[in-house]
Amino acid sequence: MKCFFISDLHGKIDRYEKLIRQIKIDTPDILFIGGDILPGFHVIARYEYDDFISDYLIPKFQNLKSELKNRYTKVFIILGNDDPKIEEPKIINGENQNLWQYIHNKKVEFNDYVIYGYANIPPTPFLLKDWERYDVSRYVDPGCIHPTEGKRTVIEKDDIEYSTIYNDLQILVGDDNLKKSIFLFHSPPYKTNLDRAALDGQLIDYVPLDVHVGSIAIQRFINERQPLLTLHGHIHESSRITGSWKDKSNNTYMFSAAHEFPDLAIIKFDLSKPDTAERIIL
Repeated sequence: MKCFFISDLHGKIDRYEKLIRQIKIDTPDILFIGGDILPGFHVIARYEYDDFISDYLIPKFQNLKSELKNRYTKVFIILGNDDPKIEEPKIINGENQNLWQYIHNKKVEFNDYVIYGYANIPPTPFLLKDWERYDVSRYVDPGCIHPTEGKRTVIEKDDIEYSTIYNDLQILVGDDNLKKSIFLFHSPPYKTNLDRAALDGQLIDYVPLDVHVGSIAIQRFINERQPLLTLHGHIHESSRITGSWKDKSNNTYMFSAAHEFPDLAIIKFDLSKPDTAERIIL
């Protein structure tokens, strides 16, 4: 199955227009969207759209579905840490119109594969905390704000003080066989080619900052459970610093579609041959 993976478009219309054009050309079987899809939380002028999802994103995919008909791409989507959770019902509205499947904290069987989605990330220095969890403990890196602090756009049902990414993943997966599984994450795994931030030489209270900012829980999960493929975003500059948008952990292939420049990055791959994946820049 031909697949596209994109992430961190941040509401940039030109990137979405390029994506739609490329879908029409290649008609992939699956499109994975890895979060941070909306204009920035602090952006006051949301381009020409007052409501990005309802006024732009949903109509855009409605038109695409109408044009492609039975060749319409299967779309799996999660949100990211820059996407206010108050917008989630609009994404669910798009799912109800069969434009995509919203899979945060869900498991979906598709053909011979099982697809899991998980949007939460470890604590950051940013104030919006809708999609933040403690990673493996209640420790946070210097300069980061606890998930129990900052701002949330919705009232959280979970006990944020004691929730961790590690525990969430154990509950989501249980004892499943992950040999033919794909995980759509927003956070990259810790200490890989995908989580390298531009923090070299920076100090907080004389303490050097860790230049790797991915999730330890996701790293441990991948190493221990060895899914077929994991997809990530979030850290835009990592591929420039490390020189690679992909990595591997034993049998698990790991790709990032985050891209720090104005262009659109698409990871193109075949699920039966993930080793032949390529990244195109449009």
